[in-house]
Amino acid sequence: QVQLVESGGGLVQAGGSLRLSCATSGRTSSTYTMGWFRQAPGKEREFVAQVNWSGNIIYYADSVKGRFTISSDVGKKTVYLQMNNLVPEDTAVYYCAAGNVVGVATKPTNYDYWGQGTQVTVSS
Repeated sequence: QVQLVESGGGLVQAGGSLRLSCATSGRTSSTYTMGWFRQAPGKEREFVAQVNWSGNIIYYADSVKGRFTISSDVGKKTVYLQMNNLVPEDTAVYYCAAGNVVGVATKPTNYDYWGQGTQVTVSS
């Protein structure tokens, strides 16, 4: 089993920044792909970004490209999502996910383990 715990969410004004963290524990594997997804009320869960533990495979959704940065720290077994220049449309619950998948993995079904989510609210 793999446990994922997100933190770092909160309320921020438009144009502000937040840094989300995803701490992993349990039977994590260095081959896993780590992803961030988000889900706004009444909407489907959508892909935000993904990274592998070596950090050499990174992919972003077009809606966050240039504003968000995903990174991984193997020693701390933690994945981060730095979010800059936030806009109200970024308001959602953000979820961390882990999956035994290689390459681009933008679908929720690509991932096997999920955290409980952290709320991000951007006010205008």
